[in-house]
Amino acid sequence: MNAPRDTLAGRLIRTLILWVGGVWLACVLGVVWYVGSEINYNFDSELVEVSHRLLDVALEHVDQAPPGAGSATLVIPAPNSFPEADVPFQLTTPDSRVLARSAGAEPAQFDVPLAPGFANTPAWRVYTLRHPARDVFLQVADPLRERREAVNRTLVGLIVPLVAVLPLLALLLQRIARRELHALDQLAHEISLRDGQQLGPIALPALPHELRSVEDHVNRLLQRLSGALDVERALAANAAHELRTPLAVARLRLQTALEHGLARSDVQAALQALQTLSHRTEKLLQLSRAESSAPLARGSVDLSRLATTVAQEFWQDERAADRLDLVLPAPHEATPALGDFDALAIALRNLVENALHYGAGSAVEIRVGPGAQLAVRDHGPGVVPDQLATLQQRHVRHNASRTGYGLGLSIVATIAHKHGAELTLASPPPDGGTGLEVRLLLQPAA
Repeated sequence: MNAPRDTLAGRLIRTLILWVGGVWLACVLGVVWYVGSEINYNFDSELVEVSHRLLDVALEHVDQAPPGAGSATLVIPAPNSFPEADVPFQLTTPDSRVLARSAGAEPAQFDVPLAPGFANTPAWRVYTLRHPARDVFLQVADPLRERREAVNRTLVGLIVPLVAVLPLLALLLQRIARRELHALDQLAHEISLRDGQQLGPIALPALPHELRSVEDHVNRLLQRLSGALDVERALAANAAHELRTPLAVARLRLQTALEHGLARSDVQAALQALQTLSHRTEKLLQLSRAESSAPLARGSVDLSRLATTVAQEFWQDERAADRLDLVLPAPHEATPALGDFDALAIALRNLVENALHYGAGSAVEIRVGPGAQLAVRDHGPGVVPDQLATLQQRHVRHNASRTGYGLGLSIVATIAHKHGAELTLASPPPDGGTGLEVRLLLQPAA
């Protein structure tokens, strides 16, 4: 058998019923206590009033008793001659000698201390009144059973409607809970429709504040997931685009070498193709990291140290050592930037590689400053204005000698965007001459 579903609406209904019923019951008990106090107060007031009327009447009967009857207990006549005779009472002296007693009264009804005020026996409430002029006490008894019956009638009158209304209240709460939770069902349905092909934001009208917050968080999650999937698809597309040619060249060269007895030129060409493959693979991994949803570090970066570190990597290559110059500001003029050291190093490395490769053998400069700026400049032929705007696009090839410009600058542009930095390209450079200058304006560290 299938277990019953534990729904949020069911939990809400059960909790509300328990709490409403509990609070109602507590209120009923409080009302019953208050009503019981009022009932006892009214009965006690009536008992005091009756006692004051009976005191003089009882003394009158005692005073009118025939001589010689003082040693016996006087029985008050029947109700015809004494209207209050149906109320049990007795008249006693301070030594507890009973002078008179109402008809039908029993001694056990007055088994309380002889002191003015109220006292209780298991079944009776007794009020004792002392005569202001004579040394006698009047005790009047009232049955507690009548008081309990009055309180019980009040309790039943309050609890029976509660028991009768609870099923109706449960039905009403169920309808309200289902109606109010319908928006939650809609939100769950919209979330269930999202998959790898549909990651659009959820837009449901008239959501309550709590669910609106959930919707916003889910939309941000969908946005990050969509970005991650876009990076994955872009990496696959870039890999297919960038790696297809070097792999085909390496395979063809090795096959030709095998057919011609491993010719040295073919082996070198195959090695060159594999080197190109390695280089492009590194670029693709850099691009994947730059476009990933992982947040970049936000720390103070010493741009002079960053530029020196990158320049030293290229100075170890004899082909680049004589062409690459580093221009640093004075120590007191250095401005630290806010960013991720490793990501900025990747961006700067790509700029230097592009400048060395496409600068037509000209000198390349890395400039730090003024302020939180990094610039890489070559003195080659430069780029015409029509082509300058498309250099940051991937796989754009204006001619055979400029293949790869776009992928490297695309990496730089992505890193700049994540840093909130401004990337500018100028050909020729603003201060004159020839070549291409790429400048990265970063946010200064506080």
